[in-house]
Amino acid sequence: MKTIATIFLFLMGFNNAFSQGEGVLPITHNPELIKEQKNNYQTKSTGSIDSTFIYTVDTITLPIFDDFSKNRIQPYNADYSDPGVTSTLYYRLKDENDIPLPATAVYTTQVTFRRVFDTNTGGYTDYNFPGVTVKKGNLNSYPVVYETVTGYPPYYIYDTVGIPDVPDTIWIPSPNITQDSARQFFAHAATPGTYWIDDHAYHNYRFAKNPWSIGVMTFDGIDRTGYPYQMGTTLSGEADFLTSKPIDLTGSAISDSLYITFLYQKQGLGDIPEPTDSLILEFYDATAQIWRWQWSTNGGTVSEFKLAHIPIKNPAYFTNAFQFRFKNYGGLSGALDHFHIDYVNVRDLSGIQDTLIEDFAISYPTVTLLKDYTSVPWDHYQNNHSGKMSTEVPLTVRNSYLNGGANITSAGGGRIDVKYNGTLEGSVNLNGQIIANYNPPSQPIPDYRPRTTYVSEHNVSSFQYDHTKPGTKQLFTIETIVSVPVGSNYLPNDTTYSEQFFGNYYSYDDGSAELAYGPQGAQSRLAIKYTPYEADSVIGAYIHFVPTVNNVTNKLFQLTIWGDNGGVPGAVLYEDNAFNLRQPSYGYGRNTFIKYFTDDTIKVPVSGTFYIGWKQIDAIRYGVGLDQNTDKHENTYFSLDGGLTWEQSQIPGSVMIRPIFSTSMDPELGVKPVIKESAELTIYPNPSSGIYHIQSSTGQSGQIQVYSIRGELVLTTDEATFDISNQPDGIYLVKSSSNLSRTYKVVKSR
Repeated sequence: MKTIATIFLFLMGFNNAFSQGEGVLPITHNPELIKEQKNNYQTKSTGSIDSTFIYTVDTITLPIFDDFSKNRIQPYNADYSDPGVTSTLYYRLKDENDIPLPATAVYTTQVTFRRVFDTNTGGYTDYNFPGVTVKKGNLNSYPVVYETVTGYPPYYIYDTVGIPDVPDTIWIPSPNITQDSARQFFAHAATPGTYWIDDHAYHNYRFAKNPWSIGVMTFDGIDRTGYPYQMGTTLSGEADFLTSKPIDLTGSAISDSLYITFLYQKQGLGDIPEPTDSLILEFYDATAQIWRWQWSTNGGTVSEFKLAHIPIKNPAYFTNAFQFRFKNYGGLSGALDHFHIDYVNVRDLSGIQDTLIEDFAISYPTVTLLKDYTSVPWDHYQNNHSGKMSTEVPLTVRNSYLNGGANITSAGGGRIDVKYNGTLEGSVNLNGQIIANYNPPSQPIPDYRPRTTYVSEHNVSSFQYDHTKPGTKQLFTIETIVSVPVGSNYLPNDTTYSEQFFGNYYSYDDGSAELAYGPQGAQSRLAIKYTPYEADSVIGAYIHFVPTVNNVTNKLFQLTIWGDNGGVPGAVLYEDNAFNLRQPSYGYGRNTFIKYFTDDTIKVPVSGTFYIGWKQIDAIRYGVGLDQNTDKHENTYFSLDGGLTWEQSQIPGSVMIRPIFSTSMDPELGVKPVIKESAELTIYPNPSSGIYHIQSSTGQSGQIQVYSIRGELVLTTDEATFDISNQPDGIYLVKSSSNLSRTYKVVKSR
């Protein structure tokens, strides 16, 4: 068992609408952090310090440089049995000499007494019990603070004089002075290469817009557990902190030679911070034991990263306990008012002119090498692997050098290595001229332009994943490397790592939601277009609903699959039973999608292009995850008129709905191997004045049940004709026992 009192954070959002009916919302929770909290951080629900750790950290020295390519937050994972761990047992109750009272010690702070009744006079006399001086400690916080109180026996005695009677003792329920204990553990945390003591801010690789290198720290209104600091409030205040370890500055000169430099960006791919919001830098004055403001910037729309260069001059800072910290001021109710920082650098022998951050780095990890998708079922790839590798793998790099003297002297290249269980499977070379956006190639190779971000696309079709590998799923590691002959200041930024997963689903997204997407309107439809590698059967969908400003877990929808009708959703291939509706569910972890299987895991055959999504019952926007880093919005469609017309999304990003296919992974998911035989019904005439005829593709329509739009059963019949002439005009739902996966609509009108 490990318990920790420490650190974390995440995510995104803003309110926007690109087209009537569709739009995005900010995300209020960070499911990834919630997952980490549940898995790694155990806390006492009572608030007691019992079995918790208090950590001291090491003091570090200059220089300090963090580009956030990796997580450099001090971990706190001591175990009770680790060497160097000590503990102290604190007692709640002690006497005046600090000697712990017995475990049976129980008192109350109210004066108690013995009451004697005199049968001769009919009166009574109270004799107060003498008080005992007790030191009472607060075991809910460290250090334990004691207060001196007077305790009395936790009971009253009622006695009667003049009759042979046994005195009655009346005990006080739940007396407020009881003995207890708590053991506080102490450990020293000193992981080499770590700079930060808290993790309120969110270390990530996807939230900034065109960062100068892999990784940033993001500040918003979500705490380390993944939840808003104040749920449902409109208040603003101090939210995230990123605090350095103590730094020894006793050897630094007290002059204009010690600076902290960093990059910062407002909004990024998240929410726009208002002008009243801010990102703040503070220094710690160890002598006065206070934090002093040094620098801040207010909110605003996204722009390129900007540079801050702040001197450290005050003599009070030149101790062995100097610290600095970043914090944000903004909305406390969710992933709002985003700021991002990068390239934090504190060094001696600097100056006011020393403002350069010079590096050549990759900005984002490589998501996939596949054409069109980020993941496909393994057996689909095995059977149809030819031509499935991408000719347009995106690569974003940043040349941060300022001038030709420090710039890259010739355009280098790079490569992508693919590994399986640590063994190299193959490599693809990346052309340096393409990386540098050089055109035409007949001219001499130029330098990379200074302070420029380059976005390029690369053909990796010469490589194929080994389709002969057995198994139900596979995982490959993608290692992307850029190389330049001169100028890469920090080599770890020249390499990124990601994973290519093959399982039982197709996906466009990278697994990271920056916003929440959805159509708005009662009975609206959302459909995501897929063209699988081969004909197969869909058995459901992984859907990543994300918490937004509105909790929609009590709303209803029907999982729906459509065929293709000239590039838009066509005939309904499957629709949930209208009387067995689904509800959105918020899962933990960015890849912990919720599985929504078809009714009885019916296998829905698809061949060629199909669409999968939902028909929602309520008008509110349901909020499915939208990955803004991989833009496949051309595959997203929505309808606001019951599916009569469809619109293509105009909001960049990939909606996080992944169709699940019936594969060799079915036994792992508990999917039944039986394929149900289903009848397709034709009901005519429709509309009708009340009499309808049924034609079945199998010749058997089964038992027919007709429901009103409110869900009331109005008719049950085994006949091929049914009559609802006696019912009011309107829409009715028809169910057949021969095809439980379909609900048919009929319109009655006179």
